[in-house]
Amino acid sequence: MTLRSRLLQAGMNGTRSRKRLTRWQAEFPYHWDADDQVSRRELLRFTVMASGALFAATAGIATLSYLNPLRSAHRQAIAQATDIPAGGVHYFQYPTTEDEAILLHLPDGRFVAYSGRCTHLSCAVYHDQESGNLVCPCHEGVFDSQTGAPLAGPPQRSLPKIALHQEGTTVYAVEEVPQ
Repeated sequence: MTLRSRLLQAGMNGTRSRKRLTRWQAEFPYHWDADDQVSRRELLRFTVMASGALFAATAGIATLSYLNPLRSAHRQAIAQATDIPAGGVHYFQYPTTEDEAILLHLPDGRFVAYSGRCTHLSCAVYHDQESGNLVCPCHEGVFDSQTGAPLAGPPQRSLPKIALHQEGTTVYAVEEVPQ
């Protein structure tokens, strides 16, 4: 029942007294002066502007990542091939002094290198001699030493591979290639 119908009904009953309605009984309890704070049009305009700003920021980040790829390339001598026996491992820093990396001399004679950071939560990765795999002790992630692919645990992506070049007996890291 609306406020108008209540007033008309009260007038029909012969009573001239107006009952004061509580807030929850009134049809629209807000006063016009309270309606001046924010209109629907202003709220919609603000929402569209905020969405546009977020879209522009996302497009800017995507453009920057396209212009500056994640690959980092500079040649760095790692170790002498004769110093690492087959099945052996050598830990080194690449591409910066803060980034750990692992050089593996596989039993078949090949050298492979990977980033020393787990792709799950960036914990350190080490080579387990017993299993021959790369292991992350934080959440028991296991990576294949041949390919860097995850074998067990929470990691979903392969370890970033480091491209190698061998000149004579010296093994060089050439660039880190994200997988």
